[in-house]
Amino acid sequence: MDLRLDAIGLVVADMAASLAFYRRLGLEFPAGAEHAPHAEAELGGGFRLMLDAEETVRSFQPDWQPPATAGRIGLAVRCPDPAAVDSTYAELVAAGAHGELKPFDAPWGQRYASVQDPDGNGVDLYAALDG
Repeated sequence: MDLRLDAIGLVVADMAASLAFYRRLGLEFPAGAEHAPHAEAELGGGFRLMLDAEETVRSFQPDWQPPATAGRIGLAVRCPDPAAVDSTYAELVAAGAHGELKPFDAPWGQRYASVQDPDGNGVDLYAALDG
């Protein structure tokens, strides 16, 4: 059997808010996806990020409920340089994202920050400090 992980799927409470968040990170979703029950963006190498509205999941799993706590998935976004970590963090927080961890110079050699997407999933922003 030739198994290959090819997508990350997130269940979202508000499709428009989630699309706006991930578009700010440079992902391209189809126009009008705000009104769709499912949306996908190519991540490169054939890998995709898939967003499904809660109602979509309930259409085939009627008793589904979102987790009682924030998401347990963590996504990481490589930025081109340390300044982009700071500016991306500032842009996302200004647009309403919860800033979990303000940008800082991490001891492992990266400029690093973390925000939450609209559903509480962690999204780390990072860039190498040495350029």
